[in-house]
Amino acid sequence: MRNKEQGCGHWWIAVYNFARCRSGEADATMVLTKTLAAAIAALAVGMAGPAISGELHGDTTITCSNPASGATWQIRIDYDRSTVDSYPARVSDAEISWRDANGWNYRLDRKSGALTVVLASATGGNFLHHRCKLEK
Repeated sequence: MRNKEQGCGHWWIAVYNFARCRSGEADATMVLTKTLAAAIAALAVGMAGPAISGELHGDTTITCSNPASGATWQIRIDYDRSTVDSYPARVSDAEISWRDANGWNYRLDRKSGALTVVLASATGGNFLHHRCKLEK
């Protein structure tokens, strides 16, 4: 066992020295190599994810309508902050979902533009179906 004078007992010693102290020089190099390879792989996956998924950036305003009445309104989606009309949202490749201050739940299908609003209540609630015009 190596002692502190040889550089193996201090809290600030790097991963290399930690591994060297535990199992020797060759094993320390292998630990660093595997750690570096894993970090590079994680970075590559993290950078490729948005490109593969077609993730959008910035914000956009989308016009939605009630097909029964013809009433229209706009919603603002901020992809960078994951918000819709300033409410926290979950953004995936398939849909965007959020909840407003009234407790209404919204789900926007990113492929078809179908907007479903769920109004929960003690008597069962309601489902409202609307359409939004998505950018291409």
